[in-house]
Amino acid sequence: MNCLTHLKIGVSFLFSVTHWNLAIEFEVFSLYSLQFDHWLYWSSALKSVKNLEQYFQPQMDTDMSSSLQNANYNVSLTLKLYILAGVIFGAYASRVCPFLESLSSLEIFTQVSLIFSGVFLIRHFLLANHTLVREGRLAKLDSGLFFAASIPVAFYYNLSYSFPLDSNLKVLFGMTLFGFFTGTILQLTCKLAQMKMMNKTGEFDFKLAGQRSSLVSQMIWIVVLLLVTLSFMLTMVAVKDAFWLEHNPARFIDGSGKVSIIKEFIFLSAVLAGYAISIMVLWSKLIKGILISQESSLEQVTQGNINIRLPIFAYDELGSMASLTNNMLDSLQKAQSEVKTTRDVAIVSLSALAESRDNETGAHIIRTQEYVKVLAEHLSLESKYSDSLTPNYIELLYKSAPLHDVGKVGIPDNVLLKPDKLTDDEFEIMKTHPQIGADALSTAEKQLGTSSFLRVAKEISLTHHEKWNGRGYPNQLAGEDIPLSGRLMALADVYDALISKRVYKPAFSHDKAKQIILEGDGSHFDPEVVKAFLAVENEFVRIASTYQDNKP
Repeated sequence: MNCLTHLKIGVSFLFSVTHWNLAIEFEVFSLYSLQFDHWLYWSSALKSVKNLEQYFQPQMDTDMSSSLQNANYNVSLTLKLYILAGVIFGAYASRVCPFLESLSSLEIFTQVSLIFSGVFLIRHFLLANHTLVREGRLAKLDSGLFFAASIPVAFYYNLSYSFPLDSNLKVLFGMTLFGFFTGTILQLTCKLAQMKMMNKTGEFDFKLAGQRSSLVSQMIWIVVLLLVTLSFMLTMVAVKDAFWLEHNPARFIDGSGKVSIIKEFIFLSAVLAGYAISIMVLWSKLIKGILISQESSLEQVTQGNINIRLPIFAYDELGSMASLTNNMLDSLQKAQSEVKTTRDVAIVSLSALAESRDNETGAHIIRTQEYVKVLAEHLSLESKYSDSLTPNYIELLYKSAPLHDVGKVGIPDNVLLKPDKLTDDEFEIMKTHPQIGADALSTAEKQLGTSSFLRVAKEISLTHHEKWNGRGYPNQLAGEDIPLSGRLMALADVYDALISKRVYKPAFSHDKAKQIILEGDGSHFDPEVVKAFLAVENEFVRIASTYQDNKP
């Protein structure tokens, strides 16, 4: 890119500002009474902004799109904030330094334009991919850049206009201050954009990284800096105005000098307040966004999803709390995993014990729990069951289903293993196995304490032989008085018994088993569960084929 192009970009950048920014600045200038020729000059500058922006914008868009891009570098916002800093600095200089005030509006405008054009060109073409930009430490970068630029400016004023040391220090202070404000706003905006992107993509950091920084310390430091800056700037204005009144006693006598001084105080206070409010608003949005994101994660944890981890956006107090919470969740998840393993071992052991005394095989237990899971997942899609059939509850159903016939352990062998049809008395004995299983689980519940797993397992054991019309056993429950877990298990158990070979019958085909279940629709089975069965019958066939009795 040639020097002429760079110069075009530099001129264009200074005037490429949104209308609201310029409107605000010129409102400030007119409100706080720059001299009329100053105001007239700035008004003509506004017209130049529009013309030059239209002329140079196509070239600028092309150059900026082809420049080295970084996720932490917002070209448009950086441009606007540099323009804003330049405009305010031009007004600031004449209000704090009597020597700068002695310069004409044309001189101030030209010099400020060249200074901030050069600063932005360096920022855009040389520092766009700087380490501080990649790390998001833009306040440090822009403060340093503005300070470095202020040194040759101060030397220029000293050599060209013989400004004293205090005037040069005011230039150094002013440019560094506006660099800090500009960089802080860019840094906070960058962090907000990163947080929004993380929330959108779900790609969070869950580990602390880098060097710790304190939010509280940063906030205190910002407040102290603003107070010191305000005091220092007002002091400089007071000294400058005292110098001015000393040489213009008539303005003091007629009272116009007092009004002018008050307006200058208000102007500088408004500028500092504007930057301070912008920084505080961005900071509060950032903190609020972090807290909302972490609160959302904690809400999911309270609902039983302990796989969730709190996102960590920075190594500060909030990041440390999130990290400690994540460590606690890691420990909790490990402990829960061990408890689940112990529970599953107990389930398998009890189920194996029941199998060892029954003619049924282990495949029956696996198939029935798979059937129950498929039915429950389908019903959970309906609004009527979406609240009750949560993923966590479906997992409980799946784990509890193998214990549905655990009560058969208490049935005598001559009844349980009889190859012929049972007599009425023998059948009455067989009908006690749901209650035996429920009583055994109740005993465990009393000794170990109440748990959702034991509650669901007890429901399934006690009610899986109840019928929708109230003619089942052991308690002749009817309709929705039968727990949903029992209604699901009833259909799964009957279907698997129908398609399985027994000593007293051959294995039925799926179609015949389906026909028998349809005959029991509304009498033996819950109609809603039958509808679910018809919707997922292909899954039933797949499960039966996968877990056959003759497979090892």
